[in-house]
Amino acid sequence: MFSAIARVFRTPDLRRKLLFTLGIIVIYRIGVFIPTPGVDYGNVQQCLALGNTTGGVYEFVNLFSGGALLQVSIFAMGIMPYITAAIIVQLLRVVIPRFEELHKEGSSGQSKLTQYTRYLTIALGVLQATTLVSLARSGILFPGCQLPIVPEDSILVILLMILTLTAGTVCIMWMGEMVTEKGIGNGMSMMIFVSIAAGFPASMGSIFRAQGWTVFFAVILVGLLVIGLVVFVEQSQRRVPVQYAKRMVGRRSVGGSSTYIPIKVNMAGVIPVIFASSMLALPGMLVQFNTNDDGSLPGWAQWISTHLSTSSPLYMAVYVLMVIGFTYFYVSITFNPTEVAENMKKYGGFIPGIRAGKPTADYLQYVLSRITFPGSIYLGLIALTPLIAFVLIRADQNFPFGGISVLIMVGVGLETVKQINAQMQQRHYEGLLR
Repeated sequence: MFSAIARVFRTPDLRRKLLFTLGIIVIYRIGVFIPTPGVDYGNVQQCLALGNTTGGVYEFVNLFSGGALLQVSIFAMGIMPYITAAIIVQLLRVVIPRFEELHKEGSSGQSKLTQYTRYLTIALGVLQATTLVSLARSGILFPGCQLPIVPEDSILVILLMILTLTAGTVCIMWMGEMVTEKGIGNGMSMMIFVSIAAGFPASMGSIFRAQGWTVFFAVILVGLLVIGLVVFVEQSQRRVPVQYAKRMVGRRSVGGSSTYIPIKVNMAGVIPVIFASSMLALPGMLVQFNTNDDGSLPGWAQWISTHLSTSSPLYMAVYVLMVIGFTYFYVSITFNPTEVAENMKKYGGFIPGIRAGKPTADYLQYVLSRITFPGSIYLGLIALTPLIAFVLIRADQNFPFGGISVLIMVGVGLETVKQINAQMQQRHYEGLLR
């Protein structure tokens, strides 16, 4: 392994890209601890020390910001506005024909969609920054902590905080695009990877201090098993064979080759888990915004707190069903069997034993529905891992191996290694891994 890493750093071009990526990561992590103007950093640290910072309204965004949300730093919003904007633009392709036309135009259309994503990111950044400032001012961000997070809440200070938080989101988006252009891997994915990985040492340390050596090693063992399962499934695919007939183009004979369509078991990636987590976080947010002055809850809020808590069987069942439903929904949007069948027919391709045109589209739809079912069950089980850990060892808020975190880290890690391996083979005819 060390010899492979040494080969990477002996290659000037790769070394430059890796150092550039590491430099951007260092800048990003430094920004996580720079407080937003108007925030009392000392009071924030004292409120964090109380430990009452778990719940749907915090965990999800805090995970993607690498802990910056609860630090109320300049990078508090993290990459979440960009992720949300990218998902919205992708879903709008189904609703707005113009977006679908841009998607089919190639690089020029993609650049236009990317520009729309940037504009939407800024708008969502302003909206989420306003929400975060409101939570910090009202005390909802740190329940049970009476210290003022924003001592001076004049209109000028509030506008400055919103502007700073939005600018932080734009800066993260720019750094991610720079990593994609001049570094290694996908920049946005790399930012999320770093944010999640940054919380692992603190989470494992908390488990060790609270539960002891036995639970600590049990969590590591479960983590290794989960990572192994994720790697196995993420690399699994159903290869549909495709044969291209020979045809004459001028005086040359082209075609006659065999290839395949790779249909991954988990085509939806981590998006269904993000959708389900976001939807189930909304009831918890409504409860927190409707708490009475004396700390009591209305009847409906009490029912939600009891039956839709992360440890309740109803929450787990709804969570899994939503993940399965969103998996089928997202796969149906991102993979169009009819479009694939038409492209194959246009270039003289066919699946052996299946007629071109509609029979090919029906066959691809059949294979897709069959392969999506185990993929959706797998996503549901992975998403349940931290909830099961909460029930068994009371380590939900500290359990790092499960749900979104492992799916993203393993996926980004595999893609980054593949990119480095491909660039190594171009230069030395020998990959990163022998």
